Amino acid sequence: MEVRNSWGESTLVTEGLRFPEGPVALPDGRVLLVEIARGTITEVAPDGTQRIVATPGGGPNGAALGPDGALYICNNGGFEWHERDGRLYPGDQPADYSGGRIERLDLTTGALTVLYDACEGRPLCGPNDLVFDRTGGFWFTDHGKNRPQDRDRTGVFYARADGSEIKQVIFPLEGPNGIGLSPAEDALYVAETLTGRVWEWRLAGPGALAAERRDRPDGGRLLPAPPGYLLYDSLAVDSLGRVCVATLIQGGITVIDPVANTAELRRFDDILTTNICFGGPDLRTAFLTLSSTGRLVSVPWDAPGLALNFGGEA
Repeated sequence: MEVRNSWGESTLVTEGLRFPEGPVALPDGRVLLVEIARGTITEVAPDGTQRIVATPGGGPNGAALGPDGALYICNNGGFEWHERDGRLYPGDQPADYSGGRIERLDLTTGALTVLYDACEGRPLCGPNDLVFDRTGGFWFTDHGKNRPQDRDRTGVFYARADGSEIKQVIFPLEGPNGIGLSPAEDALYVAETLTGRVWEWRLAGPGALAAERRDRPDGGRLLPAPPGYLLYDSLAVDSLGRVCVATLIQGGITVIDPVANTAELRRFDDILTTNICFGGPDLRTAFLTLSSTGRLVSVPWDAPGLALNFGGEA
């Protein structure tokens, strides 16, 4: 089955998911993803068969394989949910909000543990997405939670996979969401949902920003965006160094070239196109979550994805 988009045809891998995000493509063709509204980690086989791997509850969001082979999960603590015209939409912080945390899932034993739920005594609000660097540390965003009359001020954190260190590195940001590293790991990219911006910071090393001023006093440089109203979600980087960021409202993937300073929107038929990862032969297949309609699709990409440090393809 094929799904029409503005630049060709993509293949429907599976459907009937409850707000899928955080896809992790495995070398054997399986894809691990989260179902935020269902509170599960779900495995999707190449033939589209679904299997629940774990049920952390709350709001499992971004996911990545770590240096020990475990799956590390950003859990945002949950959302209120609204269904309209057969589509599912997240809302405010729910009455049963279970708190933000970083979780570790042992894929062999199924053991699920909470690695971090606070930083320097301040609770995590709504961890959203993460990326591992080559040293085994990981950057993650805290998107915060919305309430009827206020929302959290949040930022970007750096932590160790063994639970030994967590620190806030960038603050404040407006709903930070997708996060990724350049091929040389000398730049960090962060998407802000609420402003429709992608920022680039130069890095001095693991967990450290370079000391320079650009568009922001902390060294952040604003990358280009397509015209019109849009919001941003998760992102991945391809082997050409382009930042491929899931784009809400307009619905699709915005491909940003930080060197050429260009941005191109590739549209899909779900206004909540939320995540992208790369897998398949030579990492030339992009897997996308079309969340409001509960689908995982794949599409050939025009360049290989950037291989991630500890598997899960890209």
